[in-house]
Amino acid sequence: MKETLYRTLALGALAGLRSLSAPALLSHYLSQHKNPDLKGSPLHYLGNSNVSLALKGLAASELVGDKMPNIPDRTKLPSLAMRGACGALVGAALYMLDNKKPWEGAAIGGAAAVASTYASYYLRQFLDQHTPLTDPAMGLIEDLLTVGSGMKVANDV
Repeated sequence: MKETLYRTLALGALAGLRSLSAPALLSHYLSQHKNPDLKGSPLHYLGNSNVSLALKGLAASELVGDKMPNIPDRTKLPSLAMRGACGALVGAALYMLDNKKPWEGAAIGGAAAVASTYASYYLRQFLDQHTPLTDPAMGLIEDLLTVGSGMKVANDV
């Protein structure tokens, strides 16, 4: 139980950093390791290799798009809702894979994503004021953290 909870919190938090990275990483893992627990569920598509490829493309475009100066803050409603929804999606899938209630995983993953969204937003503001790092450099560090830790968590599913 604890492992599922920790994975859900971790991937949910990653969705708060980069919304599409968490579903892309989980989908990549599931497309490589077919899991019968998602068959017949609304989340079975996460194991499809075409869905995995599409999510990875969207996640990559998000990594590039984050560096653009006219991108709205992650705490604005459309972005915040997307991050919460992605956290909820991975949480529901992880709980379903462990034969637990998907709504519990969705609530935990979504909450972790929203909390991580605000935490990372304020951390970047603090670092912007107290370090010589530029915003694109901080974004790149955040990207590396997201992808590196996300690969570790997704591969442990």
